[in-house]
Order: sequence, then structure tokens, then C-alpha cells
Amino acid sequence: MERPIPKRKFGRTGAEVTVLGLGGEGVLRTFGKEKEADALINAALDLGINYMESARAYSGSESYFGLSLRERRDRVFLASKSHARDRKGALEHLGETLRNMKTDYLDLWYVHDVRTTDDVDRIFAPGGALEAFIEARDKGLVKHIGVTGHQDPAIIKACLEAFDFDAVLIPVNPAEPFYKCFVDEIVPLASSKDVAIAGMKVYMKGLFQAPRRLLLSYALTQPVSTAVVGCDNTDQLTENAEAASAFQPLKLREAQRFSQMIKPYARQLMYYKP
Repeated sequence: MERPIPKRKFGRTGAEVTVLGLGGEGVLRTFGKEKEADALINAALDLGINYMESARAYSGSESYFGLSLRERRDRVFLASKSHARDRKGALEHLGETLRNMKTDYLDLWYVHDVRTTDDVDRIFAPGGALEAFIEARDKGLVKHIGVTGHQDPAIIKACLEAFDFDAVLIPVNPAEPFYKCFVDEIVPLASSKDVAIAGMKVYMKGLFQAPRRLLLSYALTQPVSTAVVGCDNTDQLTENAEAASAFQPLKLREAQRFSQMIKPYARQLMYYKP
């Protein structure tokens, strides 16, 4: 790469993270591929990527990070997620996550994939998952609390209004404005609270053939701190890192033109199960 990957302020956390983050998908969302996973994670570290993220639901992903980070743990803003909706289940998830990742703490722990009002009711109810998140933060097991979702921005907005989350992870891509626009719905509220915004689904699962560099530029032109991307191999990682290091914001007209090209496929591209 000609220059290092830029960094941006991660909300009110005090951290600065690279605009490209390594997600726990791709080859990391597998079992039995320790060699490939180790190569990928260490290549990301060597490239200077300092935001890394997994989830309890992502197969062997957390364990791969635990095996690979070792003495380099302090270089990384490390995040994981729990999809449990009750206190007991979330605390059990956290115990597994910390053991798998071989760390005493997470920099960020996300309430994972909040989709419905029923999810919200269960998470925020007495004995709900949010109690576990607050308890973990109070004990120093996690530094910051976040929330993720990619089904309905109104649900994530309700979460941000009900609790002072430190970070939010939402889809950011050129199809998204024509389906249910997370950027329009979530960014103003999150920004007003200095909540860090991370982008996901940047490449739309590869369902639309557009240059990766252009898709990443679209995401990073939005007011996000980092775009979190899973990779199948180190070649993909290198391609993503080169695009991030050379990033230049798209002009408004360019971004609008790109979105219009994708508009006919927007619903198909956005409405899928993970």
C-alpha cells in the first residue's frame, strides 16, 4: 500500500479505528480452518487494521481471533456480539466469548441483530439481556456497549432512544437507501449522541457485481467510523486494504448516480437473511 489505512474517531469511546475493519464472516465464519484464519488475522494486523469484530453466532470465529491475536491483543479494538435476549443467556455468551478470544475484556460488546419489537421488549425487560451488558461494563469485562441490526431502522432507532449505547452497527451500501434507509434514520440520532457508527453489508454479500473499490468508497463517504468487512482470503483483504488506503470521498452526484444504477435491484439485495 502506498499509504496507511486512515483512522477515524469512534464516537465517544475515545478510540480511533481504521476505516476498514475485519469482520468475523468469510473464512472466519467456519470451523477447522485455523491456518487460513491465522494468516488472515495476522495479515490484517500487519496492514495496520485495528478494528476486529466477531459474534457468538459466527461458528469458530471467536476462537480464531483468540488463537491469532496472542501478544498483539493490545493493538486491536476488539468487539463481539451476543444474540441472547435474556440476562442469563447473555452472560453465558460473554463467558464463552472471553474464553474463546483469550482476553480478559472486550472493547465493545454488541446486542446482536435486533429485528422486532418483541426483541426490543425482551432485551429491555427486567431480566433482559441489557442487564447483562450493563453488569459486564460495570465489572470491566466490556468497555463499551453497542447494538446491531439490518432489518428495520425503526427498531434500532427505538434502541438508541431507550438506552445510551456507545456504538451502532448498520448496513451501508448503495441499495440500502431504496429499501429501508438506515443511514437516513439512524445517523442523525447517533451523531447527536456521539454514538459511533460502523457500517456492514458494504458489498451486499457479493449479490451485485460492482467494483469493490467503488462500494467501499460509497460506504466510507457516509458518516461512519469504519466499514466492517469479512474476507475469504488474504488476497481479498489486501484488495480491501488498498482501496481503503486510497479512499477519496465520492461527490454527491457520483454517489447518487451509483445508487440509481442499483435501485431496480435494491429490495432483492437488501431483504435477505444473514
